[in-house]
Amino acid sequence: MSITADKSLSPGRIRVMVALFFFVSGFGFATWASRIPTIQQQLHLNNEQLGAVLFALPIGLMGTLPVTGVLLSRFDSRRIMMIGAVLFNIMLCAIGFATQTWQLVLALFFFGVSRNLLNISVNAQSIGVQALYDRSIIARFHGIWSLAGMAAAGLGACMVSFSVSTAWHFGIVGLLLTGLCAYAFPGSLRQQPTARERRPWFALPDRSLAKFGLISFASMACEGAMFDWSGIYFREAVHASRHVATLGFVVYMIAVTVGRLTGDRLANRFGIRTMLTYSGALVGAGLLLATFLPYVPTAGLGFILTGFGVSCVIPMVFSMAGRSAGMSSGSAIAAVSTVGYLGFLIVPPVVGSIAQHAGLPSAFGMLAAFGVSIMGLVQFTLDEQRPVGSPDSA
Repeated sequence: MSITADKSLSPGRIRVMVALFFFVSGFGFATWASRIPTIQQQLHLNNEQLGAVLFALPIGLMGTLPVTGVLLSRFDSRRIMMIGAVLFNIMLCAIGFATQTWQLVLALFFFGVSRNLLNISVNAQSIGVQALYDRSIIARFHGIWSLAGMAAAGLGACMVSFSVSTAWHFGIVGLLLTGLCAYAFPGSLRQQPTARERRPWFALPDRSLAKFGLISFASMACEGAMFDWSGIYFREAVHASRHVATLGFVVYMIAVTVGRLTGDRLANRFGIRTMLTYSGALVGAGLLLATFLPYVPTAGLGFILTGFGVSCVIPMVFSMAGRSAGMSSGSAIAAVSTVGYLGFLIVPPVVGSIAQHAGLPSAFGMLAAFGVSIMGLVQFTLDEQRPVGSPDSA
């Protein structure tokens, strides 16, 4: 990967501009997630029907992962990032205007397509920016994503309180985020892949990357379920009021944000293997607590533990995968994401199906197994590693 920084821009300035794209991604996705209960009620969908509709978004993500990997092995990641961001904001607006189930399915599919283009390319940008620094900074980019998600969740709660329609809510957010992208694009990092980094149209992770893909699968399964079902869990399993139902998603996002903003320091001190082991333990403990004690204080605490648990898994895994020899960082991330997003694709709709027949607490209890699996995968597949920039890194 050939990295070219504008000489008129400092590494700090480039870092801020790339962070703004993380903000756009986080704010846009959490805007949608914060209104899922509203949209479910508007379209009169039961849990099983909602689970089926939610399949559309990760199908869009998965269907275009090979394409995104190839594009990033041939073109500058900043251009793909900008195209993905604009399409992402357009499709967010389209979701807000959906009045029939088929319209929502179509909008969610292309929302997933655009989110994939944006997320894979912005993660490739973050690895390029990391190369400009002698210390680990990559988890903080994901912290910005989470800060944006937390802010969007809070805004979504306000919109629900004032009964603002999803059309107005999503339309205004999409317009503002597009303006932010136009401002940030000129200061982003030029990343032109070299000829040796070109890849075929479809590539699963090789043996060295497969372990990262499996860990990503478990983490993304829990993240996807929390985004799609945390608000509904508070409404149906915890029996919270309409206004309090959003609290589950908000406290989860706060925990994820704090975890990512402090993750670099902890990883530098304790190592990535230790970080990932404790992350799996927190995910399992948090989901079990919310399952067996479905009350506002205890379920809220469980969601906080889960948020801390998932917060640094993907940033650390992508960081390690992005250093894979023989692939551009974008191609390596796309290969790992091919496996990881299967969790995002399969698990949230399965949660809906289980919830329809056995109840949401049972579905969330089964998710705890993914936390245990993260611990096992880390113990048996990863050697102790330090992030780039730490004193002990290779």
